[in-house]
Amino acid sequence: MRVLALAGRRLAASIPTLILILIGVFLLLQFAPGDTVDAMMAQMGGGDAATARHLREFYGLDLSVWAQLGNYLWRLVRLDLGFSAIYGKPVVTVIAERLPATILLMSASLSFAFFFGLIFGVIAARGVNRWPDTLISTLGLIFYAMPTFWFGLMAIVVFSIYLQWLPAGGFEDITVSLTGLARTLDIAKHLILPTLTLGLFYMAIYLRIMRGSMLEVLNLDFVRTARAKGMDETRVVVRHVLRNALLPMVTLIGLQAGTMLGGSVVVESVFSLPGLGRLAYESVVQRDLNTLLGIIFVSALLVIAVNFIVDLLYARLDPRITAGA
Repeated sequence: MRVLALAGRRLAASIPTLILILIGVFLLLQFAPGDTVDAMMAQMGGGDAATARHLREFYGLDLSVWAQLGNYLWRLVRLDLGFSAIYGKPVVTVIAERLPATILLMSASLSFAFFFGLIFGVIAARGVNRWPDTLISTLGLIFYAMPTFWFGLMAIVVFSIYLQWLPAGGFEDITVSLTGLARTLDIAKHLILPTLTLGLFYMAIYLRIMRGSMLEVLNLDFVRTARAKGMDETRVVVRHVLRNALLPMVTLIGLQAGTMLGGSVVVESVFSLPGLGRLAYESVVQRDLNTLLGIIFVSALLVIAVNFIVDLLYARLDPRITAGA
């Protein structure tokens, strides 16, 4: 119960932050030139001033900035994200169509980065200053320094064009109608390259963090005590070292959830994935304010949810967190 109480307090504290983010983004977007009606008129090939004026009245863009902000916050209280003028449908519908691709990409990339970062970090720490440590650290540095868009393009050239092993982009094969397991496998096949492109960068970070954390914990007194009692080295690492060394890794998941959402903009654009990142880019270009604010709202909720889960995991790994709860 103490764990839930602690996580609940942190969850409640994130609500004002969410509101401030939405207000800040709304006000910043007002400084950008043009608006939704300008983008619509450009798509239609132009129009007269009367048509533009009627459209602005229809979408409430003729009101003052503070009146527009008040209307938006009131709609948000009723869980109404508004209507997308560019896509011609409610923002909730537009986001719901794109959300699965982003969640799958983030989940797969984060799982890949965390698992292999953990494994390689442990191997590097156990073989510190020897060839496994040197090899893993060098590869980690390369993956960290490599731009994600360049790696994605090179992966397409090698695995899609030259070897023809994997699809070059898209979320699934739209030329055939697949269902059940066949569709699941087809989606998984399309996500391999995007997952590697996004996940390798974060894996490089996790393995460095895990290596440093392992080396620090290995020198603590309770580890030396366990060894002095004659405990097997593998048991010492698994039962004593690994649990404490995981704490920085778990913390990093919560901190990087928002960063990974930002990185998905590039990856989704390179691989033509219909996700929130690509939708955000399109909304900025087309000045679709309602859709962009809806994306930010949903993205913030995702980050809050990830941090809520991280708080629970952190308290489970380290009981001292809930000692004063």
